[in-house]
Amino acid sequence: MTTSPGQDDPEFIIHREAFRAVLGDDFRRVMLIETNAHEGPVYVDSEHALYFTTVPEPGPKNIAIKRLALTGTEFPFRAQALDTVRFPSNMANGMTLDRDGRLVICEQGTRETPARISRMDIKTGSVGTVVDHWRGLRFNSPNDVVVKNDRTIWFTDPNYGELQGFKGAPEVGAFVYRHDPKTGETAVIADSFNKPNGLAFSPDESVLYITDTGANQAPGTYFVGLPHHVRAFDVHEGRHLRNERLFAVVSPGAPDGIKLDAEGRVYTSSATGVQVFTPDGDLLGEIRAPGVANFTFGGRGNDVLFILGDTQIWQARLKVAGMRTC
Repeated sequence: MTTSPGQDDPEFIIHREAFRAVLGDDFRRVMLIETNAHEGPVYVDSEHALYFTTVPEPGPKNIAIKRLALTGTEFPFRAQALDTVRFPSNMANGMTLDRDGRLVICEQGTRETPARISRMDIKTGSVGTVVDHWRGLRFNSPNDVVVKNDRTIWFTDPNYGELQGFKGAPEVGAFVYRHDPKTGETAVIADSFNKPNGLAFSPDESVLYITDTGANQAPGTYFVGLPHHVRAFDVHEGRHLRNERLFAVVSPGAPDGIKLDAEGRVYTSSATGVQVFTPDGDLLGEIRAPGVANFTFGGRGNDVLFILGDTQIWQARLKVAGMRTC
């Protein structure tokens, strides 16, 4: 790997020499499968499988949750079987695993069915509601979700359902929430976003990173003067956010998915790939992937990046491991 900082490569671009420690000496980005894959990627180690949600299917607007079984113990993995887990799924979007290995799902809802955060037992397929309102008001279009070590559930709720025409007018703002399953309390923890989207904690859960994709309003639009950045907050007493600041502006495009590796580097999607930043917000480089929408870490060593590009899934082996979230 001889690419110099700023020099293009078909699979990556290096902005700082420290990016080589992320890529390693034998970096490869390999096509895993051509399929409809857009949001919510979750790797389940016990099944050696990848769960994800699709771009809305043709006809009556809805989304499928799918499961891709993988084969092979060494990179690159091979796609074995692709199954539909739920369809329709109440417009499912972002997903994560809870501490018991259940799938926590952002359901955007429809005009007929309310939005909610649900939880699915991946062994039985049974689904139940975690939370579907804040103070009696319906959510907009829950987008992404993470589960903290204390089992609280944090999620974003932009109004994309209204803008994309499958939801009515919002009852609440574009907020970020914290839900405590023990007490049943749901609280707004941030209200300063245009379109709060992806979110992720630092490895010690002292910092919460949240992306804002306000530059993308209705489908096919891009407003350069609206947010396309990542903001960071300090987590105070495990439940409140303090010290909001700009972490990084993402270009081209807007950041959607966001993940961290075990050493605290921040990974965000862009229009051309996955951008990687230091914990201080310096851009190290980018893993190129055409049409990237979202991504997650996985594999036995949690060192493979699965990248969703709407019509395909890529896999890229890194020298570093992703932060484990359960």
